[in-house]
Amino acid sequence: MSDVLSQRLQPRHFSLIKAIADLGQLSLAAASLSMTQPAASRMLAEIEKIVGATVFVRTPKGMEATEIGNALARRAETLLEEIREAMREVDAIKRGASGTVRVGAVTGGALGYIVPAIRALKAESRMAEIHVDVAPSGALVSNLMSGQFDFVLGRIPFGIDARQFDIRHALAEEVDLVVHQRHPLAGVGMLHMGDLQHFPWAMQGPGAPMRQAVEHAFVEAGANLPNDVVNTTSLLVMIAMIASSNAIAPVSREVSDLLCHPGSGAGLRRLDLSSPINVLPYHMIALKSRRMSALASRLQDLVLQQFVNR
Repeated sequence: MSDVLSQRLQPRHFSLIKAIADLGQLSLAAASLSMTQPAASRMLAEIEKIVGATVFVRTPKGMEATEIGNALARRAETLLEEIREAMREVDAIKRGASGTVRVGAVTGGALGYIVPAIRALKAESRMAEIHVDVAPSGALVSNLMSGQFDFVLGRIPFGIDARQFDIRHALAEEVDLVVHQRHPLAGVGMLHMGDLQHFPWAMQGPGAPMRQAVEHAFVEAGANLPNDVVNTTSLLVMIAMIASSNAIAPVSREVSDLLCHPGSGAGLRRLDLSSPINVLPYHMIALKSRRMSALASRLQDLVLQQFVNR
């Protein structure tokens, strides 16, 4: 078998087939493809050698497709559109208008910064596929190091070498204490931590930054730490505990803004404290060794814009 016969039809072959089928003249087809007519004639001969059959016949009216030519012309239209779509997708990915991005965040960071940035990104790039996980900082950074995230909003855990990360911004996180509107302390002004110690609590486990901030507030106030505590990282469990008991749950300000909004229908209130409770700042964290996609970089820029606007 000759070299030509061992080849397969290429996109350029299908382009010529479609042009001839659409225009009916070899000269017009050649011009539409910026080819000379002799070059188009040679390519048509090459196509017919590869196929092993006549594709077009010359008639007084011009070039007329054979049955095989009609079949190839139909396939050509689908194939060429697929190629164009593939190139559009590649271009969109290069411009950051398409593709996939995976991010993780602590709860406050997710609500306060990631969600608004996603809304802005979707307004620009409707086809962008975005994955968001909300988790404690330890899990976030571990998954970032294993390549599951493009970047995270969290804190560097103790014992992890921070030099491997690109760390940007320090984001303050204020803690609100949330209860059901039926709670005995709902609506009471200027509460001290000592007023809260005998109530049940639903909060993160020992060692979690928010738990440490709450415990520090009790110690600073000279009050005893609460004994009746359900340990959970699940916001849904916290809400269920609040709704079904006199439990108190510490959440970030962004979460309480969502839960305690009058239009939310959740029936939750934040307690009026005499002194604020603050958590250690969290950061935008990415691996220095990993190059981000254009889409991930765009989302990161939009998150950074949210930092500036706050």
